[in-house]
Amino acid sequence: MFCYQCQETVRNTACTMKGVCGKEEPTANLQDLLIYILQGLALRIQAAGRPADRRQGLFICQALFSTITNANFDNARIIDLTRQALAMRDELPDAPNLPDCARWQPTEDADFLAKAPAIGILSYSDNEDVRSLKSLLLYGCKGIAAYTDHAAMLDHYDDDIFQFQVRALAAIQQDLGADELTGLVMEAGKTAVAAMALLDKANTSTYGNPEITKVNLGVGKRPGILISGHDLRDMQELLQQTADAGVDVYTHSEMLPAHYYPAFKKYPHLIGNYGSSWWHQDKDFATFNGPILMTTNCIIPVKDEYRDRIFTTGMAGYKGVRHIPDRQNGSPKDFGEIIRLAQTCPPPQELEQGSITGGFAHNQVLALADKVVAAVKSGAIKKFVVMAGCDGRHRTRTYFTEVAQALPSDTVILTAGCAKYRYIKLNLGDIGGIPRVLDAGQCNDSYSLALVALKLKEVFGLDDINQLPLAFDVAWYEQKAVAVLLALLYLGVKGMRLGPTLPAFLSPGVAKVLVDKFDIIPTGEPRADVAAMLA
Repeated sequence: MFCYQCQETVRNTACTMKGVCGKEEPTANLQDLLIYILQGLALRIQAAGRPADRRQGLFICQALFSTITNANFDNARIIDLTRQALAMRDELPDAPNLPDCARWQPTEDADFLAKAPAIGILSYSDNEDVRSLKSLLLYGCKGIAAYTDHAAMLDHYDDDIFQFQVRALAAIQQDLGADELTGLVMEAGKTAVAAMALLDKANTSTYGNPEITKVNLGVGKRPGILISGHDLRDMQELLQQTADAGVDVYTHSEMLPAHYYPAFKKYPHLIGNYGSSWWHQDKDFATFNGPILMTTNCIIPVKDEYRDRIFTTGMAGYKGVRHIPDRQNGSPKDFGEIIRLAQTCPPPQELEQGSITGGFAHNQVLALADKVVAAVKSGAIKKFVVMAGCDGRHRTRTYFTEVAQALPSDTVILTAGCAKYRYIKLNLGDIGGIPRVLDAGQCNDSYSLALVALKLKEVFGLDDINQLPLAFDVAWYEQKAVAVLLALLYLGVKGMRLGPTLPAFLSPGVAKVLVDKFDIIPTGEPRADVAAMLA
């Protein structure tokens, strides 16, 4: 096992015995093998001399998605995906001089685990910088895959994204130099922008543009179902199937922004948001009392207190946890088992009261553009600070709470993703009616923040986004955050603070390039960073 794809990797070097996420060595190795066979599929597609078809492209994205941190811990599911990848690969003709990943064949189940240790990250190159760039490319592709899969669930596709994924996966198995790989990494940033734009279009055209919404933090008196993850179509179908079932629905972690969409406001049994970010789920799920539906990552090792009440669906999975099958022939998923269980459970235990406000995606913020611009011109707003990204367990993440508390009252925080749980419940007030924390939504809604920044650049007649009264102080955890980071770099953002640690997969040489070209800065002491951002 060698895994360094998330921020919590051991000693910021690599997990080599068991993942901090809870991933066991066999699971990590099987995920490496799945990626290896996907690379072979990509090479066969290229050798066939025609673009990937939609079936191939979507499968590649979904399989990559299953290997994201905290998505799927079920070895049987990963082996099944690998068998599907082998079958899809072998539908295509062989070609001369293709590497082992395009030809390897298992003869029995034991072959999967026997093969896996030899084909992971360390096999990508003996050159540390080349290996680092290939890792950065792969992790960007994983994040792109997640957003592309979410869009596909709403029947929105961009075939150019599929073609890039094929080229990128094939490149990891090829003998390319640092310059060629750097070009592909930057193209991954461009593709990440396209993937987030695609998902934004899918979500808003299906459910409407997010609106300013006050979300309840308390609980009702009826039994409930708690839905976590990111998949809004799962959310829609669960709400439809529970409309007359006598149970309520609550969001958790990254599903919070579902409350902001007009289409979901018509369901009175969507009661509110329960708990906090993903890594608190062991405590949140234990006190919720009812069933929990994990639609995507982030699932952590399941505790006995709620093992018989948790379900996965989509690309999420955990050994011994019941899984809701995918849709067949256009029919909705069947959440009947979850609903029947909910009807036998007591109501949730209340954790807190009050509310939080969100819904500041690009359409809503642009509707307030005159008010925002006037506040900037008058000096009421001196600075915007983008604090988007991921939350996590690392003790140094208190940094982001301390930064939010230290920012003066004439600054506005723009956020998206579960990093917001570090400060969105603080009473930071407002500026002339504009809340000091503007939550755009899920991590993919970092796209909204980019659009807002580009619009402000236009309004103020600036040539460069970096001339705005705007600072970036971004928290990262897993591979979707890598895709967001590459997207921001592609859009020309410079001087970004990144933390709480720099990624372990950045070699000193690659890190130096990012620092020199994009002025990426590691997060430091909160008050010193605030002073620097305001300077």
